[in-house]
Amino acid sequence: MPAPSGLHRRRRTKIVATLGPASSTPEVLARLFHAGADVFRLNFSHGVHEDHATRIGMIRALEAQVGRPIGILADVQGPKLRVGQFAGGRVHLQTGQEFRLDLNPTPGNARRVQLPHPEILQAASIGTTLLLDDGKLRLRVARRRDDHLETEVVVGGPLSDRKGVNVPDMVLPIPALTAKDRQDLAFALDHGVDFIGLSFVQRPEDVAEAKALAAGRAWIMTKLEKPQALENLDAVLGLSDAVMVARGDLGVELPPEEVPLAQKRIVRAARGRGLPVVVATQMLESMISAPAPTRAEASDVATAVFDGADAVMLSAETAAGQFPFEAVNMMDRIVARVEQDPGWRDIIEASRQAPEHSSADAIAAAARQVAHTIDAKAIVAFTTSGSTALRVARERPDCPVVSLTPQEVTARRLAVVWGVHALVAGDAHSMSEAVTKAARMARHEGFAGHGDEIVVTAGVPFGHSGSTNSLRVARVR
Repeated sequence: MPAPSGLHRRRRTKIVATLGPASSTPEVLARLFHAGADVFRLNFSHGVHEDHATRIGMIRALEAQVGRPIGILADVQGPKLRVGQFAGGRVHLQTGQEFRLDLNPTPGNARRVQLPHPEILQAASIGTTLLLDDGKLRLRVARRRDDHLETEVVVGGPLSDRKGVNVPDMVLPIPALTAKDRQDLAFALDHGVDFIGLSFVQRPEDVAEAKALAAGRAWIMTKLEKPQALENLDAVLGLSDAVMVARGDLGVELPPEEVPLAQKRIVRAARGRGLPVVVATQMLESMISAPAPTRAEASDVATAVFDGADAVMLSAETAAGQFPFEAVNMMDRIVARVEQDPGWRDIIEASRQAPEHSSADAIAAAARQVAHTIDAKAIVAFTTSGSTALRVARERPDCPVVSLTPQEVTARRLAVVWGVHALVAGDAHSMSEAVTKAARMARHEGFAGHGDEIVVTAGVPFGHSGSTNSLRVARVR
């Protein structure tokens, strides 16, 4: 039996940390992991493949060193809609003026600029809103022609070269995966990442395309950042393996007062389906340049924990900030403190949804109830694909979930799942063998001691994915 990892997180909610220039050495990586990072994110909007390959190698070396599975999220860029360039590099648009967006590549001025996306021209209609530079400027389409749009500037301001364009009012006939994304996705899959972060999702078909390309080699984590995806939320979730509340673009395309409601809706819907859900963007934004967060940021992280999110994510805080270790440590402290509060457990209990009408969900719900009634020290879930552990985690039990799987890839994917301590262990061949192994591993990993009770869930016959149908109570000897 391998030596115990000796690493038990003091919290159920997981932490995702983005790697970048501030966090790309083995020493910093190890510090981030020991501070609390469970999953590392690679942002393919920045860097080249060689950089990402080096980081993947460092993560896997750290994983071998600490003896714990570590998840890797490859976040592909998606289509980036931008205006063209200006003759002077920058203009100032006045509120109320007319401004033309066209296909002409000639550098623009205060009256016009190139919009090199004919799909927007085709999809726009009178009254359509266009947001520029992360929503700082707002245009309304006044007239539409085949080769240009005449707009009125509703909110003016400075506009410089290549600033982004958001179109919250329309579904664009643009696939979620660009040619660059397909290359990045193939690279990431070849290097054994565990999750693909899928940007710019508008329709269920976008998720289906990515899943077909991944072919089971990684979970597709759908980033919900477009209002159009929220309009198709059930169908999008039905095809996703995990989801991310990507509040960056979502906060641009939705009114600010709608973002907290969208976050709660997404988390609730994902939890109901048993999908891992990550809350991301600007969680501890001030810690990019300060060693401590604002009180509002601490409350923002706490809100995600109270909502029952599986994980919270750091972006620039750890990728490019001055205090990457402090940011992870602070997030760990906030999450752990919230989960120690009796009110947190009351809210989690009250927000639990009824199990789905299947024997597997019935077993998972029963495991939580039995564990609570007998004050079990852990629920040990045997799983091949991860489905058993996901079902148990969906119930948000008040004891740890120890997941035993023969598949290393499954253990890594479960690194993002609420409350799950995943271990790679050989499969059992009978329920009695499973109970014996579960008790031994629970004791070995420090979750239970001599005489303590645990709850064991598994699928019989063993080795068949998605067949959770058995529950036992065992006493650790």
